[in-house]
Amino acid sequence: KNGEVWLLGMHVSPYEQGSYANVDPLRDRKLLLHKNEIRKLLGRTAEKGLTLIPLQLYFRKSVAKVLLGICRGKKAYDKRHDIAKRDAERDIRRKYAR
Repeated sequence: KNGEVWLLGMHVSPYEQGSYANVDPLRDRKLLLHKNEIRKLLGRTAEKGLTLIPLQLYFRKSVAKVLLGICRGKKAYDKRHDIAKRDAERDIRRKYAR
């Protein structure tokens, strides 16, 4: 959005001891990056089929940090193959569970 990097759809649980003013746990969160980092990421994700995903969320000195990765999405036939494989494994586990 407008040359900024946002984290969309990530759930961050509200602080239990917080007040009534806790923010929405699913709100979009702006990532703080330097301009050259944003330019580099936007250049890589401009290629067809590449997207930016969060790989890891960790804390360092009371600051939440996100490890980002650039990846290529699966093709439709790969998804169908994985779903069929998962269903077959589930059926086998059910069969031998009895």
